[in-house]
Order: sequence, then C-alpha cells, then structure tokens
Amino acid sequence: METNGKSVIRVEDVTIAYGDVVVLENINFEVRQGEIFIILGGSGCGKSTLLKNMISLHAPAKGKVLIDGKDVVGAEGPVLIEILREIGVMYQQGALFGSMNLMDNICLVLEEFTDLPREAMETIALMKLHVVGLGDSAYKMPSELSGGMKKRAAIARAMALDPKILFLDEPSAGLDPITSAQLDDLILELSRSLKITFVIVTHELQSIFAVADRIIMLDKNTKTIIAAGKPAELRDHSTNPWVRKFFNREPEADVST
Repeated sequence: METNGKSVIRVEDVTIAYGDVVVLENINFEVRQGEIFIILGGSGCGKSTLLKNMISLHAPAKGKVLIDGKDVVGAEGPVLIEILREIGVMYQQGALFGSMNLMDNICLVLEEFTDLPREAMETIALMKLHVVGLGDSAYKMPSELSGGMKKRAAIARAMALDPKILFLDEPSAGLDPITSAQLDDLILELSRSLKITFVIVTHELQSIFAVADRIIMLDKNTKTIIAAGKPAELRDHSTNPWVRKFFNREPEADVST
C-alpha cells in the first residue's frame, strides 16, 4: 500500500440533500494516489450516498468532486466519458447481469467504451477474470457462483478499462469471515501489483484494519466527518467517544432506565 502523496480525488465543500432533507453537509477530504481509502460510519450516515455522488450517479446540492482535476459534478459528454474511463465501480450486490455469463458481463463494458473487435474484448475479459482468480469461470452464469465469486467477478468487470481508481460499495456485505478475508487479500494484492487507488465504503471492522491506509468516519447526527486518519490511531487516540466506541465495538449506554 504505497502512496506518492499526489491527490487523485478531492471532495470540496460537498453538501448532499434530498429536497429539504440534508444528508451530509460541507464535506471535504482528498484521496491520494495508490492508497486504500475507506469511508465508514454507522447505518444511515450517508456512506453509499456519498460514493454515488463521487461517481456521478447523483449530483450534490453544492460542492465539487474532482477526479484527476476534472469536476464530476455537472460533467457531460466527452468530459464525463473521460472521467468514467478512469474509474471502476463494484456495487454492493455485485450488479452482474443475470442473463449473461461472466465473459459477456465484462465485454459489455468494453463494447460501451471501446471499438475493439470481439476477440480482443474476450481476451481482455479473460485476463481480468484470471487476475481475480476466476479464469476457469468465464462462461458461468452469475447464478452458478458463490457470493464471494460474484464479488470477485464484479471487481473483474470494474477493472475492464484498466481504471486508476476502483470504488467498492460494501464489498464484504453478506460474506462469511473466511470469504471476506480472501476478498481483503485480493484488494491488497491489486493495490500492490497494479497500483490501483481504492475507495471503499464499509463498516466491517476486520476489513478496515486489514486493508485501510486512511479512513474518514461520517456521522448521521452532525452530517459531517467526525474523524479522519489511520484506523489504529483513531481507535486508540480519538478524542471523540463515539469514534472510540465504534472501533472498540462498545455498545451505547442504555439511558431508558
């Protein structure tokens, strides 16, 4: 997990709202090239919502999201396509097309963004599947895969265009501890061997401590970032009692009695 200190993503004064309901307000942070950066927090704090704004699925009420200096917010046409070619996304449930085998799922991305012949697309798709340990499963349907295999296949598809940045939304959700640990190992290997920058939304503590270089913690009550830094430092030294409780898995005091 080596970084060169260069900022590849900058989130500047972002406020996210649905009508009059503010979800997050005046959010600021940066992601450095080559690092594994995790967005975490309790349920309903806006983790996945923030990720969707970062990848242009939604637009914030105000603020900027800069990827390699290009503002995602409001980008259209060739500018948006240029930005999207630099990123890959793995959604929470994998979002593989159930009517297509893994080869076709990956080729679909290549068909949308390239003019390569089919043979070349299939070669690339097979390479990506080999990278995630699914080289023998290219012609399997998603329904034939285990939960962990589906997540790996979704990462392979996200890597189709050789992105600089991979966004993963709750990659360990629904996985048993062993499969989750194997996925953590894959993320670390991709980070080391391909120098990919990762932005990961999760609340899985074991995965956070296994892979994260830095984290930010969102809070649904203040609608802001309440902690930022290395996980172990926040666990041991944060001045925010809720942050320490989160990292040490301490229950909230019962005030009903």
